[in-house]
Amino acid sequence: MDQLKNLESEISDNPIPCDICGLMLSCESDFKAHMLKHTPVKLYRCGVCASTFTKGYSLKTHMQAHTGEKSFRCDLCDSAFIRRSELKIHTRKHTGEKPYTCEVCGSAFSQKSNLKTHVLTHTGEKPHACEVCDLTFAQSSHLKIHMVTHTGLKPYSCEICDSAFARKEHLSRHMKIHSGEKPYTCEVCGSSFSRKTNLKTHVLIHTGEKPHSCDVCDSTFSQSSTLKRHLESHAGVKPFKCELCDSVFSRNESLRYHLKTHLRDSANISVQCVDQHFEKDEILKLASTKDSNSM
Repeated sequence: MDQLKNLESEISDNPIPCDICGLMLSCESDFKAHMLKHTPVKLYRCGVCASTFTKGYSLKTHMQAHTGEKSFRCDLCDSAFIRRSELKIHTRKHTGEKPYTCEVCGSAFSQKSNLKTHVLTHTGEKPHACEVCDLTFAQSSHLKIHMVTHTGLKPYSCEICDSAFARKEHLSRHMKIHSGEKPYTCEVCGSSFSRKTNLKTHVLIHTGEKPHSCDVCDSTFSQSSTLKRHLESHAGVKPFKCELCDSVFSRNESLRYHLKTHLRDSANISVQCVDQHFEKDEILKLASTKDSNSM
């Protein structure tokens, strides 16, 4: 007992300083363990792969990746995880806890990594560059998705029709066409939409907001796609051509209206009637048939 007391006295009275960071360690064993942080020696090697670790429990955690063992289970659902930290992050989905807050706009996040990615939207930084083209991205995951456009691969196929997609979320969005699902509802008028972006665009009708402005004139638009079409009018671009005559148009809507005139003239049907009862492909087919019969 006296030896133990003497040892405890020696530990407390003679702390060992770290020459690198200045931290005072109470005993030699703590000092040695601390020094591994500055000069990591990876003494623990995985017997399955070539990975090495500075600490035994890190190797133990790593081995679960090989065995598939997931020791940390969620008490609120059936999810299980290899690491305690992963379980902690997952639990926030149930609790709604978001401890990481953006100092610029106040947005909150459940993971520190998500906050770091969000901050890039304020700085405009896009550190992930495509090696094929000049596009850059704020997130590595976005770059990975983009790279698929260069390969042309579309691994996600619709089981109902022949459509295929490069991204899984695009397939999920497409499936709503078949199911008729429209989960996004306007709180003002009750209109529903299959895509959240479509709802956001629709809401601008109620607010009157037109955030997209033309650099050439003073026109403003609620949708970026409408602005794009408008800019083509300044450039004189007319990509929409009538298949029945030589007329060309800058807007698809203008071509559609023009096709109605073919059907109206050949079938003696009013434009209003055509607009109510016929789609573009039907108009083109009917007008083409009437024109060929009249020759």
